[in-house]
Amino acid sequence: MLSLRLRSSVCKTLPPQKFFQFFSHQKTSDDQTHGFPPLPATKTNSGLKEEEKGGIEQAIQLPEGLRRESMPRHVAVIMDGNSRWARQRGMLTPSGHEAGVRSLKEFIRLCLQWGIKVVTVFAFSIDNWNRPKEEVDIVMTMIENLLKSGLDDFIREGTRVSIIGDTSRVPKSLQRTICDIEEMTRENSKFHFIMAISYSGTYDVVQACKSVAQKVKDGVIQVEDINESAVQQELETKCCEFPCPDLLIRTSGELRISNFLLWQSAYSELFFAKALWPDFGKADFVEALTSYQHRQRRYGGRYS
Repeated sequence: MLSLRLRSSVCKTLPPQKFFQFFSHQKTSDDQTHGFPPLPATKTNSGLKEEEKGGIEQAIQLPEGLRRESMPRHVAVIMDGNSRWARQRGMLTPSGHEAGVRSLKEFIRLCLQWGIKVVTVFAFSIDNWNRPKEEVDIVMTMIENLLKSGLDDFIREGTRVSIIGDTSRVPKSLQRTICDIEEMTRENSKFHFIMAISYSGTYDVVQACKSVAQKVKDGVIQVEDINESAVQQELETKCCEFPCPDLLIRTSGELRISNFLLWQSAYSELFFAKALWPDFGKADFVEALTSYQHRQRRYGGRYS
């Protein structure tokens, strides 16, 4: 999904701003449409004892009706509808992606605030390589700038960043940026931000099967050793403590998952929001979480 296109001089939009300033976001007139309040001011985590950190986290209240013990650990998002949002307003497509970035930033702020541990976003699918080269080049440059500009905030807020997908196809400079940011944030554990670039669920399963086959060929395992666990350990999400999303959200009213996290979403709860991604705000997220908390996750079994 071409959903993370930041500001670009080529597209003649506004100059770039720093992206991931989760706790120091300055409200602008553009932000007023999203309904996301800034996070409450707190002391930074550095230098705090563990019990003090826990006290701060417990002091942050969830919206009415949500139960902390029933919050999903991993939320995946298909951010859809940026282009339609722009067209409906007579704007160029990049303006829609610009608005979509603001929604993503605020979405992640809320995930951090409400104790969600992992967020995976579909940024660029393998199928998107079929788009015009000029468009793809712009997106690759913007993703690279996004990662570079957010590094200080990732480190300060304890966020680990991982990129999943066939990164051999992205530009060399972006490959180096990915390696650097993954290495520099590897030990962070407060929050895990996963970005899917040049990714598809079928690609993920195929590459996992190839890895398992190579282990058999090398004599590391036997054919009889192959099971679900053996395959799952080779999926791209093996970097994550909670590799399978509890909740998968897709915006814009489309009722499909578009080849995203196919294996991992086998038992994910799905929520399809009518709002276009730039309009997906706090109320929509609360609705998705409320729906999730009212479901019974039986994993094929029965409750007595």
